[in-house]
Amino acid sequence: MTIALFSDSYLPTKSGVVTVVVQLQEQLRKLGHRVILVTVETTNEYETYDPDIYRVHSVALGLGTDQYVGIPAMHPLIHFLRDAGVQLIHCHTEFGIGKAGLRAAHILKIPAICTTHTMWTDFYKYYLTFGNLISPKIINGIMKKYYGKFDSLIGVSTKARNYFKQPGMLPQIPSVIIPNAIDKEKFQKHHISEEQKKALRQSYGIKDDEIMMLFVGRIGEEKRVFELLQVCQNVIKKNSRIKMIFVGNGPAFEEIKTKAQEQISEKTVIFPGFIEWTKVSEYYESADIFVTASLSEMHSMTILEAQLSGLPIVVRRDESYLDSVFNDENGYLTDSEEEMEKRILELADDREKRLAFGKRSLEITKRFTIETHIKKTLKVYEEVMKAYPDKIDDIKVMKEIEDY
Repeated sequence: MTIALFSDSYLPTKSGVVTVVVQLQEQLRKLGHRVILVTVETTNEYETYDPDIYRVHSVALGLGTDQYVGIPAMHPLIHFLRDAGVQLIHCHTEFGIGKAGLRAAHILKIPAICTTHTMWTDFYKYYLTFGNLISPKIINGIMKKYYGKFDSLIGVSTKARNYFKQPGMLPQIPSVIIPNAIDKEKFQKHHISEEQKKALRQSYGIKDDEIMMLFVGRIGEEKRVFELLQVCQNVIKKNSRIKMIFVGNGPAFEEIKTKAQEQISEKTVIFPGFIEWTKVSEYYESADIFVTASLSEMHSMTILEAQLSGLPIVVRRDESYLDSVFNDENGYLTDSEEEMEKRILELADDREKRLAFGKRSLEITKRFTIETHIKKTLKVYEEVMKAYPDKIDDIKVMKEIEDY
């Protein structure tokens, strides 16, 4: 099978979308499929020649991000895809490259599907000029117009599927749930030793008997990082053994450091900035508790990474976490920042519970293996191609892939 993946995000950018695209590309190739990647053109060392990577003219998005927006020229793109014998297009973006993927599928008369990675009703206010003046109904309308043109949608969680299945959106468009997954061998090429963990912690002034809490992700308002900072400031006042590390960069990076100036000077809240993906696992393995207050996830890759690292997890309750965080099993789903503080303090004082929760996190990751993810994705590809130009029976396909 020859599949074309269309994405506005690719290496060296670190994001959940990039991880999904890179894993799909590598795993499908391992199984003997040809994978074409249509993505952005950037100026970096990752742009080594690969005959199956087609880069389109792009401009930097800005807005405090390292993202690019592609501006594809359709005629040469169509020529390239036709020569490659592409049989199906799989989009991972709503922007220029995604629209080009839809148009290419129409011209080539092949099916197009899309994975819905982002809940834009939670994001747009932070990244659009005068976003607070735009009604969510307008965003819903834009999403409906774009996604309604696909032959099928892949939702990474129940939350993602339910959003499009709701009345007034796209209940008629087939959609299936395929949760994100982690390529364990790639994420954890090796485990670090206890001495290396100790050295990493000591480099930030964290002692052996202190609690290292961790957040990994974009430092942006949509991730509710300011609310999380307030939680951390409150728990640190109540338990001086707690230290907090925010790994990542983003548009709110300088502002959050300003708000945490007192804790930064006391070395109780730490902002190391962007960490290479190959090094991030060392932070997970050195931590004691993973925390996030984000309510804008579709299916968090960082939660899966934390679980794979054997960490207990404390989050704000959200539908996107319901298949990965379980109360009193591997962490806590909390209904307020106050409850979040309470649960963090409980875990900080109970080493046995932290270890038990971490062990359960590892067990839960067995549901999210890359092998299962690829099998489910290939099943959707096959069913969509078999039915094209008609739509698949998504209920039937859902039942079949649930058995994997």
